[in-house]
Amino acid sequence: MNVSIIGTTGYGGAELLRILHRHPEFKIQSIHSSKKDFPIWKEYPHLFEIIDDNLQNINSSKIAEQSDIVFLATPSGISGQLAAEFENKNISVIDLSGDLRLPAVTYKKWYKHEPVNESLSSKAVYGLSEWYKEEIKASRLIANPGCYPTATLLGLAPVVKEKVISPSSIIIDAKSGVSGAGRSLARNTSFSEANENFRVYKVNEHQHTPEIEKQLSRWNNDISPITFTTHLLPITRGIMITAYVQLSEDLNTSQLLELYQETYRENQFIRIRPENTFPSVKEVAGSNYCDIGLHVDPRTGRLTIISVIDNLMKGAAGQAVQNANIICGFEETTGLDFIPMYP
Repeated sequence: MNVSIIGTTGYGGAELLRILHRHPEFKIQSIHSSKKDFPIWKEYPHLFEIIDDNLQNINSSKIAEQSDIVFLATPSGISGQLAAEFENKNISVIDLSGDLRLPAVTYKKWYKHEPVNESLSSKAVYGLSEWYKEEIKASRLIANPGCYPTATLLGLAPVVKEKVISPSSIIIDAKSGVSGAGRSLARNTSFSEANENFRVYKVNEHQHTPEIEKQLSRWNNDISPITFTTHLLPITRGIMITAYVQLSEDLNTSQLLELYQETYRENQFIRIRPENTFPSVKEVAGSNYCDIGLHVDPRTGRLTIISVIDNLMKGAAGQAVQNANIICGFEETTGLDFIPMYP
């Protein structure tokens, strides 16, 4: 199967190259960027004598003729325009931006960009791989989830679907490494500002908030608006979500671990930690795993959920390739069986 990548010079695009270069079923047919006519290794020297392909201009008709799947690793506000160019062409589109995840009015409010046509966004399937396999398999247009929503939703889904928590009690404490902000220059992600520092940002206004709420409401109509607070960690990769929810039933940690283990029994990328052990971001770095730990506080009746992912892998490129595997009928783990990097 031939695949193309648009937006190859960003971190998500670089991760797609790393994964797809060794994928046994996908062949990188072409790579594209607004920067063009020079080899990708000049942008990313670690690819020297590994991937020497030149960046090409973006011609949707030519890409659709040559490839079976195109990955859009371009910023929000751009990906939606590109997705529209591929509409009605014989190619599957996997968009890593937020352009296809929300209704137009909600998107404009939170992303501050003009939304794509509603007729296009309504065709997109939300690509949370573990939960929407059949929909993904039947679609040609996938809205790859955001990094924060992936870790959050995988952590919350079992108790939200089983309706064992108070629907108005969800509080999410989210932390991400600086690569989540991309390669653009910004003061807060510069070394001097981020190193040996810990910063809260976008308090009560992060654009992933409505995406999380939309999916939680799909599983339980009674879910109320959530509290979602994001922080910047002085690390390159990784996301840790700590979610606090009030239980509506008298359940202990062991019982809830059984629920999670049964829910994710056939999902190889979800690892439920044993009782009283909790994951850290380094334990999933460079991999497509999501590790989840749980603990019920019997004093308060609250459940604490810890969910960790690599934001560039399970939170972006890894899940995008997982979705491509599902579309093509391959094993979900194909080309993604990386052991996490440690230390």
